[in-house]
Amino acid sequence: MYLIQRAVDILREEGLVILLQRSFDFIRDCLFQLERCYLYEHTIGPMNENDYLPRIDSFTFKIVSSNKEADELAVDIGCDFRRRFIYAKKSLDKGATAFCIFVDGEIAHIGWVATTEDAKKGIDPVPYKVDFDNNEACTGGTETVPKHRGKGLMVYGYYWRRLYLRDRGIIVSRNSVRVNNTISQKAHARFNPWIKAEIRYLKLLGWEIYKEKPIPQTD
Repeated sequence: MYLIQRAVDILREEGLVILLQRSFDFIRDCLFQLERCYLYEHTIGPMNENDYLPRIDSFTFKIVSSNKEADELAVDIGCDFRRRFIYAKKSLDKGATAFCIFVDGEIAHIGWVATTEDAKKGIDPVPYKVDFDNNEACTGGTETVPKHRGKGLMVYGYYWRRLYLRDRGIIVSRNSVRVNNTISQKAHARFNPWIKAEIRYLKLLGWEIYKEKPIPQTD
């Protein structure tokens, strides 16, 4: 249902050419995936919310941990974020938690937290290891709607995800960031992470190759 609704939205807002491009990209990603990423590791410590507030006058922040909560939020706020982010329903079903920022009644930013292996598969297909049994977790699936980029929503979303994990006794958070995604890298740099390794990941149908190249930690 959400896939069809999203296609209708793209056709109305961006036109047929963009819809065809997005459709091709979606089909390609289902069959083939080639990623070159950095593996980030964050040690979660004290933070001050004022250091990470977005550059925007008014917004609504919500944490959503189930599709039932998403249904209730859609009625309450008048916006179903799963319509724009079509993977969200499946991610919630797998146990991932969504961190949503709404601006003027529209979804502006989303990010995710996973505290189990099954939930991780719902937000990041890159198969790096996370020791969920020993107070580790991962984040992923971060995306800001284009017209709301450059306002600090990503950094604020990361702040809340780290706070959420810290309050649950999580001491280490991991995530992958594409090598060419400089915006996300700058957002992560606000939290002094360790860039642990460079990842190369190839998935073709049911066949996978995964390699990590460690990056020495510098003082």
